[in-house]
Amino acid sequence: MKSIIGITMGDPAGIGPEIAIKALAKEHIYEKCIPVIIGDAEPLKDANRFTSLNLKMNEISGINQAKGEFGTVDYLNLNLLSPGSWEYKKVSALAGKAAFNYVKKGIELALENKIHAVVTGPINKESINLAGYHYSGHTEIFADLTGTKDYAMMLASSSLKVVHVTTHVSMRKACDLITEERVFKVINLANDAMKMMGVENPRIAVAGLNAHSSENGLFGNEEATAIKPAIDRARQQGINADGPVPPDTVFVKALAGQYDIVVAMYHDQGHIPVKLTGFKLDLATKKYTSVSGINCTLGLPIIRTSVDHGTAFGKAGEGRANEESLVDAIEMAIRMAKVKFDLK
Repeated sequence: MKSIIGITMGDPAGIGPEIAIKALAKEHIYEKCIPVIIGDAEPLKDANRFTSLNLKMNEISGINQAKGEFGTVDYLNLNLLSPGSWEYKKVSALAGKAAFNYVKKGIELALENKIHAVVTGPINKESINLAGYHYSGHTEIFADLTGTKDYAMMLASSSLKVVHVTTHVSMRKACDLITEERVFKVINLANDAMKMMGVENPRIAVAGLNAHSSENGLFGNEEATAIKPAIDRARQQGINADGPVPPDTVFVKALAGQYDIVVAMYHDQGHIPVKLTGFKLDLATKKYTSVSGINCTLGLPIIRTSVDHGTAFGKAGEGRANEESLVDAIEMAIRMAKVKFDLK
């Protein structure tokens, strides 16, 4: 049995429709799953045109109508956009409303067990807030609409996996949010996630917050008051957690294979190393030659993976967007669904 993967189209003014079409132009995707795009007909048809892929478009009204055949794009049309009603590269409440509702529909289908996982295309935070949906990103939308209290963001490239204790908050607030209880919960989420990926006994590195993990209190006390106690609790439960590991060496050790995943304390501590390993920029052409890596929300009752980049308004509608991250996200969703649902 193949997994059924719902792919939300993302902001129609960005590169979401384009990378969705390009991802489903790859035959190996259909060998592993039945992909269904959740979005609007007009942006998808336009992307099919300007990418010159000329795939067959199959509008369905229910997931059971999906053909799952290479060369045919199955999609649910939410009919939120009419021809010419949106504009590429532009922030708008209309596009924000559409993007939010694609995500909402994907969540509903997953909670109803009609799809095995949700893979999200990029949304624009300003657009969804203009539409009246006051969230800082996908992670918070999924947590709210699934009633999830304890969750975390995981980023993964081909060589590095990182889960975050805090994300979209100021550095000053992040320090206040790094508590023993929060760090302990994120260590558990990291352990569960790696097991869902087939790692039997995950090796988890927990990064320090301060330089040199505070040098025994010389540069701060968060390691002693929050991070180390959380690690000790996790170890008592049989979790293979190590740390606090100094932030300037923890990712070097993970890349060398010493750890399976790193628990990072704040947004940039985790994002920078993952993007350094997954993104490659050619200065001569000013184009990314690689946009590898995915975003995954841990702790949800459903599987959610995502691209690890934004809407890229600067290149939207031009046919030059890189679909690599979306392909990675689809493949990760397939992998996690196989374990969760015991698919063959």
